[in-house]
Amino acid sequence: MCGHLSYGLCVSPPPSAPGGDDLPYEVQRAQEINRIFGPKGSPEAYDVVFDLHNTTSNMGCTLILESSTDHFNLQMMNYIKKAIAPASCLVLLNEHPLLKYSTSRSVAKHPVGLEVGPQPQGVLRSNIFEAMRVLLKHALDFIELFNEGMEFPPCTVEVFRVLERVDYPRDANGNIIAMVHPNLQDCDWEPLNPGDPMFQTFDGKTIRYQGSGTVYPTFINEAAYYEKQQAFVTTGREALVASAIGKV
Repeated sequence: MCGHLSYGLCVSPPPSAPGGDDLPYEVQRAQEINRIFGPKGSPEAYDVVFDLHNTTSNMGCTLILESSTDHFNLQMMNYIKKAIAPASCLVLLNEHPLLKYSTSRSVAKHPVGLEVGPQPQGVLRSNIFEAMRVLLKHALDFIELFNEGMEFPPCTVEVFRVLERVDYPRDANGNIIAMVHPNLQDCDWEPLNPGDPMFQTFDGKTIRYQGSGTVYPTFINEAAYYEKQQAFVTTGREALVASAIGKV
């Protein structure tokens, strides 16, 4: 990497195909983001884009990584995790070919997602705002140190790799017939073992997890994902090794 890194902030949908004024507003905004921060895949694209989100799920502070081979982002996330310790900051890695969706941040060479919760939709919470501010501050500190020539030695980062999307139980007409079980609700990142309660039907029956091994659910009962037919995603814990980096 040469020169000073460029970075930007965005919270809009991903780039899409060319179109005109008849396209939905969200698509037009996505194309504008691609023009401003991209074009995606080009040498002119921003080095880093931070995509800021809150969630109704009890995820705490989460950093979203899109590539296990992005050593710059792994180093940044390691720096952030150490900077806010002993507070928790987990890393969600999504490389699943069927579950990885295009994001506005993906126009950058090093896209970074910041997810903080829980926060109800349409509600302002000062603690969530402050948690996001702290995450972003340390991320920018890392970039500043990198631009000043600091070298970062190899490091190991624990990540939670997305494995599977789990939908709510539904009837033949597609209607939801069960809720997230009380034992699972608000338990993002905690182990879910085979046989553990997963859903509870409206008449009180328990539906248990039937997987072959322990997983770590997250985005549990996220309000925005009802329309995506997602009750939560399962993840597996693993360690990634980031190579040393430094400005050339």
